[in-house]
Amino acid sequence: MTRSLAGKLVVAISSRALFDFEEENRVFEESDDRAYMELQLARLDQPAQPGVAFPLVQKLLAFNADGASRVAVVILSRNDPVSGLRVFRSAQEANLQLERGVFTRGRNPYPYLTSLGANLFLSAKEDDVRAALLAGFAAARVYPDSTVAADRHPEEIRIAFDGDAVIFSDEAERVYDQGGLAAFQAHEIERAGVPLPPGPFKPLLEALQPLQAAGAGAPMRIRTALVTARSAPAHERAIRTLMAWNIQVDEAMFLGGLEKADFLREFEPDFFFDDQTGTCDTASRVSPTGHVVSGVKNEVDQAAREDR
Repeated sequence: MTRSLAGKLVVAISSRALFDFEEENRVFEESDDRAYMELQLARLDQPAQPGVAFPLVQKLLAFNADGASRVAVVILSRNDPVSGLRVFRSAQEANLQLERGVFTRGRNPYPYLTSLGANLFLSAKEDDVRAALLAGFAAARVYPDSTVAADRHPEEIRIAFDGDAVIFSDEAERVYDQGGLAAFQAHEIERAGVPLPPGPFKPLLEALQPLQAAGAGAPMRIRTALVTARSAPAHERAIRTLMAWNIQVDEAMFLGGLEKADFLREFEPDFFFDDQTGTCDTASRVSPTGHVVSGVKNEVDQAAREDR
């Protein structure tokens, strides 16, 4: 009988985002894939330590603890199938209920996101994340060395999102980039009642809504936060956009350029998503962090890399 992932929150995740394979990855970078495969095979019976996204995945799968099937997590990895054995064994040892995996041995795995109907893709490899975002999927490059506190809020998943170029498009960010703060504020005041175009993570917020509405009887709860550099009066368009989409967030922080990490330290997210590397660098010191490689800021970064 054919099974389906329809109606579930589907998270696709690379093995390096789920488990701590940084030592193995260094072997790959310093040698080749054969040396990497041999090391993984030699460590087949040695469970890998949790990676940066492990606590998030663990909590998401807890939504299925009452017998309902609300969430599916799929390994989507450039690993070879032999190395995949260690991934599944490590998951089994950690009591993660993972049933599915796609291993492509070096080929970008993002095309399989369509077949999976994935709502989110987490990977440590920037090229894979860029390709997934260009294909229309919510995706982020995880910071493997992010600070992780797995025991925070054991019955609640906390996820924080930047606004422009993440939840919303980068329309307003481009205005800021070209004309500065005054032009940005004028642009947003004039269009306060016009919803912003959607960004890459709007579909993920929509997919989270049924889990947020699961009620007090569900094994887990979700709490979301918008954490943005916007300030009044530009805050109004952001709020009105969410209202127009019928999407609710639990907290909203309009920081006007204040350091986001200070506020994330108080919110204690299981994951934070932002499009700017500088913000991600500081945020990763206080919480698990994913870089959303989209929008005008990342076009500039990509151009700079290509010039070098």
